[in-house]
Amino acid sequence: MTLDHRLEKVAVLGAGGKMGSGISLLLAREMTMQKLRPENRNKTFQLSLIDLSDNALTGLQKYLVVQSKRFVEKNADRLQPFFAEGTTVETMTESFIAELQSLINPSTELAAAKDSRMVFEAILEKIDLKTSVFKQLKEICGADTYFFSNTSSIPLHELDDRVGLDGRIIGFHFYNPPAVQKLVELILPKKIQPDLPEIARELGKRLRKIIIPSNDIAGFIGNGHFMRDGLHGIAEVERLAAEMPFPEAVYVMNRVSQDLLIRPMGIFQLIDYVGLDIFQSILNIMSPYFPDEHLHSSLIDSLVEQSVKGGQFSDGSQKDGFLKYVDGRPAGVFDPAAGEYRLFSEGNWRENADAYIGELPKSHVSWKTLLKDAAKHTALETYFSDLQEFDTNGAKLAAAYMKRSKAIGELLIAAGVSESAEDVNGVLMNGFFHVYGPINDYTP
Repeated sequence: MTLDHRLEKVAVLGAGGKMGSGISLLLAREMTMQKLRPENRNKTFQLSLIDLSDNALTGLQKYLVVQSKRFVEKNADRLQPFFAEGTTVETMTESFIAELQSLINPSTELAAAKDSRMVFEAILEKIDLKTSVFKQLKEICGADTYFFSNTSSIPLHELDDRVGLDGRIIGFHFYNPPAVQKLVELILPKKIQPDLPEIARELGKRLRKIIIPSNDIAGFIGNGHFMRDGLHGIAEVERLAAEMPFPEAVYVMNRVSQDLLIRPMGIFQLIDYVGLDIFQSILNIMSPYFPDEHLHSSLIDSLVEQSVKGGQFSDGSQKDGFLKYVDGRPAGVFDPAAGEYRLFSEGNWRENADAYIGELPKSHVSWKTLLKDAAKHTALETYFSDLQEFDTNGAKLAAAYMKRSKAIGELLIAAGVSESAEDVNGVLMNGFFHVYGPINDYTP
């Protein structure tokens, strides 16, 4: 069965969630474009959007209309061949939205996935829940249905072994938000139907995604690196907290990992973005598969217990976690001992932390500037060479962080998670927007 044939009947589970809504949008757009092709005019297309919440499904349908309008307006030239010559953008938009709405089948019942030739799963990252849902899908769907899981850490072979899907499941891990992020991490179990990887790659190409493969080992490349990278930052905070207040230690490591390593955000801001409870959950999933490593953080456990969780509100704004946010920007650090946030504006502790870090080399360039710099390799080479000559606390912390980050990348290759340094670097650069990969020539 070809991808075109499979795209006629598709279902998304968890469609109203943060990840599911983006996946639904991408599939709805692609299926609508398929439907608009002259040779497909008489074919029936159906995208079943399944979620437990009626309200979420109502909001999703409004979201699809708004985003589709923007999509047509931005891609009018690309869509023009589907319409008669001279069709206005306004008419194209109305027609596209009407066609999209006609293929949508919202439902709160799992049974709506019946007859789907591809099912995309974007439910909570809990193996028992996923197992239960896939067992039901196995009974509901046909024997030739392919399943695409958005899992970011659970091994696919574990799900297949529990459910008995006979290699009909693949990991198709979109990065958040799916409609914007270019990366899809393709998780390839050893037992898989022969044509499924190629169908997945072709779908990724049509969705205009960068596809990077990962072997089917818990955490895969993205979270395999991020979890260990985050644990290094946490360990450094715990060490520094012996010589300075906890909020200062968090501030120091967040700034070192952002400014000195030239990343888009500091490690604690990133953990906040993902959610401390999600970070904790992924560690718990990965830990049994790596008994020789200590993939656990008592600090994370303690903060989650205090309801310091981070994550986002429904409008996409950032919730407070390690850091407090005002107008989307860090404005303070949580102090576990006091049970409250210590604001940057309170006292001179932030200035003390900056003094502890020390000055940066004059060759330092911001992440935003380097992101657009075609000659960024030269700029990075000069900066990190200069940084090695500095004897500041910040320079030493940055050097140690880079060494650990590179060691994690090399571990992912040695453990068989990734086939190459290029793939490890590709995930960090495309999924996490780093301007250089962890396996590099800059690390001292």
